[in-house]
Amino acid sequence: MNRTFRRLLAISIMFMTACTPVPQANMAPTIPTRTMGLQDALPPMQRFAGDRVTTPTRSNREIGKDFMDLSFRMESGRPVPRFTRFEAPISVRVTGDIPPSLTPDLRALLGRLRNEAGIDIFMTGAATASITVEAIPRRVLNDAVPRAACFVVPRVSSWEEFKTVRRTPTVDWTTLERRDRAAVFVPSDVAPQEIRDCLHEELAQALGPLNDLYRLSDSVFNDDNIHAVLTSFDMLILRAYYDPALRNGMSRGEVAARLGPVLSRLNPAGESRPARPQNDTTRDWIDNIEVALTAGSSPQRRRNAALQAVSMASAFNWSGPRDGFAHYAFGRLNVGYDSDIALASFREALNIYNRSPETRLHAAHVSVQLAAFALSAGDGQNVLNLVESAMPIAAAHENAALLATLMMFKAEALEMLGNRDAATAVRMDSLGWARYGFGADDQVRARLREIASLNPLKGI
Repeated sequence: MNRTFRRLLAISIMFMTACTPVPQANMAPTIPTRTMGLQDALPPMQRFAGDRVTTPTRSNREIGKDFMDLSFRMESGRPVPRFTRFEAPISVRVTGDIPPSLTPDLRALLGRLRNEAGIDIFMTGAATASITVEAIPRRVLNDAVPRAACFVVPRVSSWEEFKTVRRTPTVDWTTLERRDRAAVFVPSDVAPQEIRDCLHEELAQALGPLNDLYRLSDSVFNDDNIHAVLTSFDMLILRAYYDPALRNGMSRGEVAARLGPVLSRLNPAGESRPARPQNDTTRDWIDNIEVALTAGSSPQRRRNAALQAVSMASAFNWSGPRDGFAHYAFGRLNVGYDSDIALASFREALNIYNRSPETRLHAAHVSVQLAAFALSAGDGQNVLNLVESAMPIAAAHENAALLATLMMFKAEALEMLGNRDAATAVRMDSLGWARYGFGADDQVRARLREIASLNPLKGI
């Protein structure tokens, strides 16, 4: 392996950790997870305002099928026998080793849930809160649930309580008649963005759907982890979840009978949009993706699994998030092993994602990989073309890690093209976002060094 592609491999692995689904096989009962040359002082951390994250709205017929599959099936495939939710008002408290960023981000999230999903939810200090968010060190969390970035469980209000009942039906979502208590466990010692992302996905699952669907292009309820924060689709799902027409204990058929009028009222624009054909994601495809993206298997087995996922997506005529993600995974696993295959896979993933406005954020992630190849080849203009179109998308979807990375690539490209002053300014601007996206200062500096190492003019 030559020196350039060792550097590319480091960049690829850096982003692999943000998109790794967490297998549930060793967890009983099933738990929804989410599924890791600078100045001395870095600039202050930047953060997003927590505004509405708008994604394209699809046909209500499609959304209705998504709602049913999200609500009546667990991630493992187990059926959920009845519809459950909290009864408003819903209180949320925070305990544990609370990092400075957690409470402001949680308050912003609760504000969005009130304004966009219409849920009566608020923060409290009372031990009787409906939902408890407990922050604990990642090592402690992973000792109990290996490889889980964060997770949510019902019927408990603390980590100690969870440890007592973790292998009993108490924390089995399928046994619920209604939701009264739940606990969200998040790591306390990771980057602010990772904590925020955990809050969005796990609080949404505490409130509503327990499943993830790889076919979704516009949702955090997708194990590809492309979306970092709740989207307008997610808020629509949650608004429907808490509509007065639905109630605890309803069967799948009872919910299906009432859901059409609910969506028509909440999303009238979706009535006139044509519904596209949908099919379920096969368990074999999911298993292959999990093997491909989860450490533990040999590199060859992981590449073979990713290639099998590519072949299956083609055979099933999937054109969208599943097909693109399979190519994306296959490309990442071939960086440092077969650069031609990796580059071809990333280009195909970008081509697939660029076909729809629903997968613009997915395309922005692929642009990082292609920018790494372009920078290592000394093609600064191509780097600029890739990252400048992706940066506004990363910002609109509040992904600071992605935005900072794209800006770091832009800085290297500008420097390569001889515009050192502009490069310095962009690099400086990237650091505030990097502090939110990557956390500790040494992590921020490591990202800068990794990307700078791809610039052949620096001779690193």
